[in-house]
Amino acid sequence: MANGYRPEIIQRAFVDFIGSRLHPFWSLTTPKLRLIARYTLSDNLIALRFETNRAFKQQTSEMMGGWQGGQYLDLRVCIDGVYHQRSYSIVGLAHQPLWWLDDATERHTADQRHTVTIAIKPQGLVSDYLTKQMPLASVVDTSLPLGNFTLEQTSILRQQISENKQPSPLLFIAGGSGITPMLGLITQALSNGHQVTLLHYSRTVSSKLQHQWQQLSDIYPDFIYYLIHTEDPTTYLAVTRYLSAEGLLSLNLPLADTQIFACGSQALLAGLYKAAAEITLPIDEQLRDKIIVENFGNALANVDNDSNQIFDKTIPVEEHTVYLRSRQRQFVSDTTILTAAENADIRLAYGCRQGICQLCRCNKVSGVVKNVQTGKVSGDGYESIQTCINIAMTDVVLDV
Repeated sequence: MANGYRPEIIQRAFVDFIGSRLHPFWSLTTPKLRLIARYTLSDNLIALRFETNRAFKQQTSEMMGGWQGGQYLDLRVCIDGVYHQRSYSIVGLAHQPLWWLDDATERHTADQRHTVTIAIKPQGLVSDYLTKQMPLASVVDTSLPLGNFTLEQTSILRQQISENKQPSPLLFIAGGSGITPMLGLITQALSNGHQVTLLHYSRTVSSKLQHQWQQLSDIYPDFIYYLIHTEDPTTYLAVTRYLSAEGLLSLNLPLADTQIFACGSQALLAGLYKAAAEITLPIDEQLRDKIIVENFGNALANVDNDSNQIFDKTIPVEEHTVYLRSRQRQFVSDTTILTAAENADIRLAYGCRQGICQLCRCNKVSGVVKNVQTGKVSGDGYESIQTCINIAMTDVVLDV
């Protein structure tokens, strides 16, 4: 027998199979969550707290030492015998007490159980089931924390770290339940010494969220927040309920050095890019290049590079051919690649269809695509793309 080869006498998969029959929460390899509590954060936002199993704790610790603010989990939920997969934002940071748990006993219990909490807006089959119907102590399979909507991915921050510069100002813009990935991000940014400004556009008032922002403001003098309630003119920036260039300028931030994180509907993101196009920065700089987005909703925005504006309407795109190299199939596309494939009765992998869960990501061999969320145009060579948020600008070859 060759040196170094140590066969498993009992396969881990077999042990997992037997263990899952004895107890559904037990697994050596599969991360699982067990529901232990629900909390109402606002009229349209529910937090679910889960106990994590040993596989989740071990793999999360080994890979990243926890998770970063802004990340999410893919949950695999069984409803009436059918499995559904959905993505939900993680609230807060690893080992960070939840701010709405005022009872000391509950805080201690949460810490002891190594919990993770997600936030959900009840608006569909899976979300309604999780927030209203799934019994406490139910077990679901989960991914490890995922997503690049984090502080570490920004070019400004990476440059400052390499050059040992002072942390840059950060501007967080959220619409409605788009605030959920911001909860951990903002806490992490403040603890790293950033000046942080928050704009939260919402139709409802949440006392729990307001309490959180006020607590952070009391602890960190460099944290400023604006809660814009769309039905209350006294809360508007620059006398308008919508995001505008005048509103951004009224914040008196050094926008040329500010990284912007935005999460919300397509209408909110369209307004942000339109406002960014109207603000002049030093030569060779555009404010839109300093924006990182995490979005929800399926409406497509029309990106017009000549005017640097995004309008909330259908995209007029020329037809191009998309080739699937591995399958030896092809189809014509004048919308997102995923939608065009489905129109041609070709099934591609997908999840959220919103550019969040990454399940549709594949490798582009050649051709140019445009991201419908950001308006950025790709190169012509080999790179990873998401089919649900990219449109073909030339003929495209995918390694699918």
